[in-house]
Amino acid sequence: MRNFKRADESGNQETLMQWAELQADRMPELQHLYHIPNGGKRDAMTARAMKRQGVKAGVPDLCLPVARGRYHGLYIELKAGKNGATKNQMEWLGFLGREDYYAAICYGWRAAAWVLTEYLLYAGERLKKGEKGIPVYAEEEASGEVIGGA
Repeated sequence: MRNFKRADESGNQETLMQWAELQADRMPELQHLYHIPNGGKRDAMTARAMKRQGVKAGVPDLCLPVARGRYHGLYIELKAGKNGATKNQMEWLGFLGREDYYAAICYGWRAAAWVLTEYLLYAGERLKKGEKGIPVYAEEEASGEVIGGA
């Protein structure tokens, strides 16, 4: 898996997607995990065009459109370093939670991998509820517990 700084969100996301590929035999649903490319730096003309095409500020980074337990699917806002969720991101995560999706903030790829594993293998029964209904997972919570973790 790729070497990167812990505060590098794109490096964490690339590593998570590599991990998901390696777990496909055990959790084939991970083949349907995808990134929603709403963020990132763009020139003004591209940003305006994307907005006209339906890009929405705050939509979570990752989606797994697989139902488990009482949830219709899973959304993850992946964070790295000391970055916090924006107001728009919190609004989207809250909305998705109210619509019976499991929506969480995960700091680091290991935390996201742990949430994906818990969601798929245990129907989300062991996942926590967070403040205002939005759970936050720190990488330290997942250390050593991630299937195939480094």
